[in-house]
Amino acid sequence: MLYESAEDYGAQRSDRKTTKRSAVSGGPLCALVALAIAACSRGHAAASSLEARRIVSLAPSTTEALFAIGAGDRVVGRSRFCDYPPQVAALPIVGSLEPDLEAVLELRPDLVVGVRGLSSTRLADNIAARGIPTWFADTESLEAVEQLLVGLGRRTGHESDATHLASSLEARAQTIERAVAGEPRPRVLMVVAITPVVAAGPNTFVDELLRRAGAINVLIEGSGWPRIGMERIVELDPDVVLDATIVGTDNAARIMPSTPGWSSVRAVREGHILLLRDERVMRAGPRVVDGLALLARSLHPGAAIAAPP
Repeated sequence: MLYESAEDYGAQRSDRKTTKRSAVSGGPLCALVALAIAACSRGHAAASSLEARRIVSLAPSTTEALFAIGAGDRVVGRSRFCDYPPQVAALPIVGSLEPDLEAVLELRPDLVVGVRGLSSTRLADNIAARGIPTWFADTESLEAVEQLLVGLGRRTGHESDATHLASSLEARAQTIERAVAGEPRPRVLMVVAITPVVAAGPNTFVDELLRRAGAINVLIEGSGWPRIGMERIVELDPDVVLDATIVGTDNAARIMPSTPGWSSVRAVREGHILLLRDERVMRAGPRVVDGLALLARSLHPGAAIAAPP
């Protein structure tokens, strides 16, 4: 099975975990990773040129982006995966992977935003049928994240702030690329789930982060977030395994020589496992270059890369 984005995968996994526990158990793993005015975006244009004043944001990436460009005061509702910045905790929750349409409508939004994914087409159509503009953006590249920022800026009257932030992200990314340009490029496998194994494939923002952090993704065929078997992992023979299965948690490492099947992977036997706990490596939003810096510093500890805040 392929997941269209990191956030689709993370949200679906959290939904399954929550269902198994209870309807109101606390602290599910936030959507991972995880958004473009480009033709691949999906949404309905606003009926007027007025700035959006009441926005419901259905993805962590769009919620973070709105606050980052100075439009956080326009957000009136969020998904339960939206957990940054901290002040979003006070906002009403309208659902998770499949938002509650009535909960969205009760907030009287003049714009509903999110990322392309499993529920966006149906939801966008249902909301648009009620005359409310929507925008579900692509985030599977750094350029798309920059376009996300600018697109939200245009919709909220913060285009100048958004454009400046987008430009700074690209400038920082290029600085990191230059810092690792002379470093050896390890072949890596980035694992985001272990049962079954799901990894970051080509044509995802994580694939771009790996490349710009001075690494080579061993998954070069297909796209998205594929499930892969242990035999295939052995064949791919990565130099380094990036364990992102514990992103956003304090859980113990899950990939180690004692983990069933993993002792057959050379990188694991040799101890070439890097633990990734920081959610920024899996969230395609305004902090994505922080994630890039974290990856680059982990892969190339000798490179001159400033630690992100």
